[in-house]
Amino acid sequence: MATKPKNPKGLTFEKALQRLEEIVSELEDPQKGLEQALALFEEGVVLSRFCRGKIDEIQKRVEVVLKETPQGFVTGPFEGEGDAEDGESDKDGDEDGDGKA
Repeated sequence: MATKPKNPKGLTFEKALQRLEEIVSELEDPQKGLEQALALFEEGVVLSRFCRGKIDEIQKRVEVVLKETPQGFVTGPFEGEGDAEDGESDKDGDEDGDGKA
């Protein structure tokens, strides 16, 4: 039986992400046995949770820094390319929709 993966100690986000990519490639190999695939999947879940935790931690730190700035920056959800609802953008090109460019 496969051993349970341990929490990654001293692992960086970048190394965890790289290992996740390796795991995905290994899981795509049709020659992997069921037990080996399960062990890889379990390791991937642990690494995925680790990465999500790091992202959450960084996001909270950024929010604290922004709140402490004298300019009073405001955080909002990140809108990447293709994330806009209905595919519509503000017609005048401004971010806040107030009609001023």
